[in-house]
Amino acid sequence: MAISKILNMKDCGNAFHGKHLKTALDYIMKSEKTQNGRLVSAINCQPEYAFEQMRETKKTINKIDKRQGYHIILSFMEGEADADTVFELTEKFVKEYLADYEAVFAVHDNTDHPHAHIVFNSVSFKTGNKYRYTKGDWKKYIQPITNRLCEEYGLSTIELDENNSSKDYYKEWNPYRDGKFIWKSMIQRDVDACVIQSATYDGFISMLEEKGYEVKNAHGEGKYLAVKPMGMKRYVRLKTLGEDYSEELLRKRISEENISAYRTPEKPQIMYCRIKRYKRAKLSGLQKKYYYRLYRIGIIKKKPYSAAWKYKNDIKKMQKLQNQYLLMVKYNLRALSDIDETENRLLEIRKQFSSEKGKMYRTNRNNQELYDIIKEMDALQVCETAYQSGDEFFLEEHKKWMECEKQLSEKGYTFDEVVALKEYYHEEIVRYKELEGQVMKELRTLKSIKEEYVANEYDNRKMQSEKEKKIEQSKEKHPKDRLL
Repeated sequence: MAISKILNMKDCGNAFHGKHLKTALDYIMKSEKTQNGRLVSAINCQPEYAFEQMRETKKTINKIDKRQGYHIILSFMEGEADADTVFELTEKFVKEYLADYEAVFAVHDNTDHPHAHIVFNSVSFKTGNKYRYTKGDWKKYIQPITNRLCEEYGLSTIELDENNSSKDYYKEWNPYRDGKFIWKSMIQRDVDACVIQSATYDGFISMLEEKGYEVKNAHGEGKYLAVKPMGMKRYVRLKTLGEDYSEELLRKRISEENISAYRTPEKPQIMYCRIKRYKRAKLSGLQKKYYYRLYRIGIIKKKPYSAAWKYKNDIKKMQKLQNQYLLMVKYNLRALSDIDETENRLLEIRKQFSSEKGKMYRTNRNNQELYDIIKEMDALQVCETAYQSGDEFFLEEHKKWMECEKQLSEKGYTFDEVVALKEYYHEEIVRYKELEGQVMKELRTLKSIKEEYVANEYDNRKMQSEKEKKIEQSKEKHPKDRLL
């Protein structure tokens, strides 16, 4: 199937309105991505001079500012179509959808998923009107054309319903989109267990399903074997778990691995060696309580891995307790006085980091004039490079570049020195932010320890008071016992 996506390129200001447009055109026509330019073409302009022609169109119609162009990407599934097929399909798409615009299109085949890029002018050379993309155009115009062309070439298409969008077609786990995947080791252990116990591939799939997994592409319906544990919303491709988890290697492992393969073939022997023993550090009463709570909550490790999603709240609680206990060991917190002392010390450290961060901010702010100059030079960079290559068209931009260099020279800097200066202050500010954040995290953990300690002490005193009260009441009811 082919997925379409449309982006826009904004105005970079009076210094160089079309910087993003030119950058996009240069990018999609890179020779190393397009078989040395063989997979590049255009309509209503020449690829080599597309930017200049688009710019002239804007000047002629007097629409040189605001949005400069648009970028459409057509992505295809791995192995579904070769580069030449994608190129033909893209050419038909461009001629049908962008007949009134100057457009350059190229196919990149340097990745597992071939994809096409289309960059076109925001202004029509034919009508003089600017291209307008409104909500619903993707579903109404762009993807239907893509689907029809895919059908023509025998490729799969996307179902378009009221709730569908260009990002809904791919329902497998993506760590960049869905966050860190925390059940990886659980799935690995279950898969390994099923491999050892299964005699055939079909038996392996059945055993996974018995453990509560939903299995996709088990028999070649799609390219990658994927599973979804109970409690998760996305599928996980097994090949992402490691080299030994592709379908091909899993089939091989099923035929070769069994329980006996994990037994030690040789007779075990007792080995003797001298070791230096260290005395175990004694824990305070406070530390023992946290260690005990960690031990008790560790029972979740005994639960089946496939059902671990049921205990996510316990896992969070265990993580909190672990952080508290490690902090107590780090600062040797044995009593409430130690907690108060450590808290005061961390507050002083935080204050110091905050002060240093403030100094960096103020010093960096004093360099703003230098940063504004290199910002303008950065916008002129493409024009200056073109001028140095012999393009006299960018003479005015070259003069502005020289003026900026002169301003920096008068202040005692070069372009590279200011860039390095800006990077230095940025890194220092980030460093102090991270240090301050670490201290804040420890302060929050200390606060939670203190609150729980005070609450426990209150509960203990209350229980002791109630116990003493019951003893007194018992004595009042049995005065003879008291005399005895």
